[in-house]
Amino acid sequence: MTTALPARPADRPLVMGVVNVTPDSFSDGGRYLAADDAIERGHQLIADGADLLDIGGESTRPGAGRPSDDEELRRVVPVVSALADAGVPISIDTMRARVAHAALDAGASIVNDVSGGLADPELVRVVADAEVPMIAMHWRGHSADMQQRAHYTDVVADVLRELGQRRDALLEAGVLPDRLVLDPGLGFAKTGPQNWLLLRCIARFHELGQPVLVGASRKRFLERVGARGDEPVAAQDRDLATAAVSVLLAQAGVWGVRVHDARSTLAAVEVVAEVASS
Repeated sequence: MTTALPARPADRPLVMGVVNVTPDSFSDGGRYLAADDAIERGHQLIADGADLLDIGGESTRPGAGRPSDDEELRRVVPVVSALADAGVPISIDTMRARVAHAALDAGASIVNDVSGGLADPELVRVVADAEVPMIAMHWRGHSADMQQRAHYTDVVADVLRELGQRRDALLEAGVLPDRLVLDPGLGFAKTGPQNWLLLRCIARFHELGQPVLVGASRKRFLERVGARGDEPVAAQDRDLATAAVSVLLAQAGVWGVRVHDARSTLAAVEVVAEVASS
């Protein structure tokens, strides 16, 4: 199955809507664990303007444990199949070759691996053999202890270097150059200040020569944005901050933004497009 990378619209990033088929994701854990609820959520995101959906069955919040392969398959395959059958473009968010293979068979057309192929090297073979696009994120380890790995000499230079090394390894392993997207991995083995610094320098990631996807949506480093008093803003209330980040990312020319609320981000990036064209 040969699939081209979706083209970025001329005036804005692609909007990737998140569907977490999990009991424990940080922002909406459990809301869409039932297949019917996840499918309904997927259709709503598309109605709200998402260009494609990213469906995942494993939480990658800090400290999260891993489900079994069988459980991850049970969660995601029915959802992928139903939405793909309805004509929705699907990315499968997984670190496992077996899940990636099953999801591609069920109709997914992109593999989004937050480990960049490090967690299960066989996943890269699945992608290369299928000739489908892959999104590879900067990664230093699994969720259980990843925040202990947030030590950098220069976070921007170090992430650029490490992500560039993954790019080279993936291309050497057969991932097609015109189908590889890179993600700097905000929130993954990064502190809050490190995330803000990466955002400030996000345009530098174009130096790697591949399209760039960024997932900032509802992440913990946004918890003080809009806060009044000592209480942080709850994850589900961070969509306004996320939309503001999407403006910055649109101005930086990224290929895509991965978000939980498609409507607010689509409005934000369309404002950028209107100003740019006026």
